[in-house]
Amino acid sequence: MNIEQYREYCLTKKGVTESFPFDEQTLVFKVMGKMFALCGLERQPFQVNLKCNPEWSMELREEYESSIIPGYHMSKKHWNTVFPNTTFSDDFFFELIDHSYDLVVSGLTKKLKDELNSLS
Repeated sequence: MNIEQYREYCLTKKGVTESFPFDEQTLVFKVMGKMFALCGLERQPFQVNLKCNPEWSMELREEYESSIIPGYHMSKKHWNTVFPNTTFSDDFFFELIDHSYDLVVSGLTKKLKDELNSLS
């Protein structure tokens, strides 16, 4: 897994935009204006912050303690920092991205959900 594969996957999701709202090194992905994933372009090793259900977040941190840690510079309850290419497959990494995206979509207002659903 590399940053381009990560970027391409995020951009396949409906209603997603990419931007650099913090600085020119922090790539942020949003769905309908709400952040679901971000990464530092210069950070090594490659790592991504993803939103996560708090209960599952704790389970993931215990099971993958060297690969999933509390979100760096984020709410530790709702965000994880994930190090792909370590102890799990790319498919599982994509599952974590999907979970983050779905969690943010579930929290959108009805109006934003309707707008998202109307996108082709």
